[in-house]
Amino acid sequence: MGFVQIIEYETDRPDEIQALGDEQIARAGETPPGFRLTVTQDRENPQRYVTIVEFASHEEAMANSDRPETGEFARQMAALCKGAPRFSNLDVIRSVP
Repeated sequence: MGFVQIIEYETDRPDEIQALGDEQIARAGETPPGFRLTVTQDRENPQRYVTIVEFASHEEAMANSDRPETGEFARQMAALCKGAPRFSNLDVIRSVP
């Protein structure tokens, strides 16, 4: 059914993280089918963010993770965070539109 990666982090530099993400997307070119990116901000703690990255499959997600650019993006993003980002890798077992 799909695969979702959730990245939770805190930062006081969200504009820099967004610019870094925009650069990453531009460099990647076309996104794979089933790819979707959602960035959210916590209303109670405005320095807490959760990014939800959806892939068509676990294999596509791992292929993306194995790209050197993805590793470099993760290192640069982590440097803009207050602590280490927390990653969750989730298989989608049900989705209702």
